[in-house]
Amino acid sequence: MAQDVLCEVNSCKYWANGNKCSASSIYVVSHRGKQASQSEETDCKTFEPKI
Repeated sequence: MAQDVLCEVNSCKYWANGNKCSASSIYVVSHRGKQASQSEETDCKTFEPKI
């Protein structure tokens, strides 16, 4: 499992200093079922907006 997950979405509540993701787990889905061929075809479902 990856030790450092980088994230540039500073409007997410899990965004941490140094562009790190502080979520305990990360859930990524594909727009095209189970077959994605590019990162643009995926979404991070872990995202939650900062309040």
